[in-house]
Amino acid sequence: MSAPLLTGLAPVIAPDTRILILGSFPGAASLAAQQYYAHPRNQFWKLVGVLVGEDLYGLPYAARLPRLLAHRVGLWDVLAACEREGSLDSAIRRPAANDFERLHRLCPGLQTVGFNGQASGKFAGQFEEAGYRTVVLPSSSPAHMALSFEQKLAVWRRLVEGEADAA
Repeated sequence: MSAPLLTGLAPVIAPDTRILILGSFPGAASLAAQQYYAHPRNQFWKLVGVLVGEDLYGLPYAARLPRLLAHRVGLWDVLAACEREGSLDSAIRRPAANDFERLHRLCPGLQTVGFNGQASGKFAGQFEEAGYRTVVLPSSSPAHMALSFEQKLAVWRRLVEGEADAA
């Protein structure tokens, strides 16, 4: 018996988005809540909060997204849909990618695409070919705790390198 077909979340982007962070596909907690990075042990909101200089983790979810966009950072996933039991990327079956051809039109100022983990990072070459700067990041998922928060943050800082100059 196959797993149910799951549909991902809508992109969080704006025309002035300069950095787009792509996950692989929302975990079970995120799908249930219909919120990006909803698992309480996922470090995403803490990592990005440090990068933008604002406590995003301490805000209610409804306030996080507009604050993220105010810093010209967007969110999406590489997959639009898939079959999966549980939350692990290794359990993904029948993946269907999102339509990224629209990004040039929807986000003309987009410069950097960050990939939250190795599964989404497999798409980095496609974005490099399209002219974006790419950064494959250590996953913020609670399933990936081989690195400390500080070690992850050191790599995640590469997302914003040069942004102050480009702004």
